[in-house]
Amino acid sequence: MRILILDRDGVINQESDSFIKSPDEWIPIPRSLEAIARANAAGYRVVVLSNQSAIARGIIDVRTLHLINQKMIQRLAEVGGRIEAIFFCPHAAVQNCLCRKPQPGLFMDLAARLHVSLKNAPAVGDRPRDLEAARAAGARPILVKTGRGRATLASGQALGEIDVYADLAAAVDALPEIGLEPERDGARRPR
Repeated sequence: MRILILDRDGVINQESDSFIKSPDEWIPIPRSLEAIARANAAGYRVVVLSNQSAIARGIIDVRTLHLINQKMIQRLAEVGGRIEAIFFCPHAAVQNCLCRKPQPGLFMDLAARLHVSLKNAPAVGDRPRDLEAARAAGARPILVKTGRGRATLASGQALGEIDVYADLAAAVDALPEIGLEPERDGARRPR
């Protein structure tokens, strides 16, 4: 069984400096939903791991988060894709929890609940914390330049040796089981 781990905001849907606060504000990045469907067709179970500090800040509640995620699931189903599970951290950074990325708690929870190994599982994110958490869990971090990805790339933070792609579609197309010619941003980044 193959697992593809995705961050949500900035990878699947557009990022917002003021948080995604309603289903109407959830807007998919072009080609991201079709990319997930292609991964599913190639045998990947797609899982979303997402920090959602808007809950701790009182900006949204868990019910609203579920409505936002339901829109994502519905839009994905329209193109033949599916998400196996969504794990989220509702805490703010000051709470120092183990589930908030860059801590690997969400990854460990995923491995335990789905009884899977995360060793070298592709984990796509747009921020240093996504990459750090993936690396700490033994997954293979992949950076996309959507969301905060360009800023992450420019900062050089937490990159190490990592694959970088224009967007989720290009990252999925580069997976060996899919085998399409990827739109890739050069070779692996040096440490």
